[in-house]
Amino acid sequence: MATVTVRDEAPSGRALDTWLLPDLPASITARELVRLRVREEVARYNAAVPEYFRGLVQPTDAEVTLNGYRLPHRRTLDWEKQADTACAAFARNGFVMLVGDHQIEELDEVIDLGTDLEVSFVKLVPLVGG
Repeated sequence: MATVTVRDEAPSGRALDTWLLPDLPASITARELVRLRVREEVARYNAAVPEYFRGLVQPTDAEVTLNGYRLPHRRTLDWEKQADTACAAFARNGFVMLVGDHQIEELDEVIDLGTDLEVSFVKLVPLVGG
């Protein structure tokens, strides 16, 4: 099993957030990795329902703030809807995914996680989801 360091970055390269995604298989598609990442971040949010959501995809009706996405009414989020929106955003170049120094071109690309890696998600445009 592998552990991936998830790193969200601004287009300038400035780190926005970093956290670990443990217990991943030795190889995984980019799509599966995006979905697992979103599932984990939504699960963390739903466990506490804080004022701000810090994730890859902006929930529907949330406003962008310096602290993350602020929902007008605190609620739990649907991870599958968020994950579907994230995959669609990838296809529209809403974010770039870098594994080490390699840019992922397609969600069906298989990523070898034989060694623990850093995966960077560079947000290019605001991403609105569920």
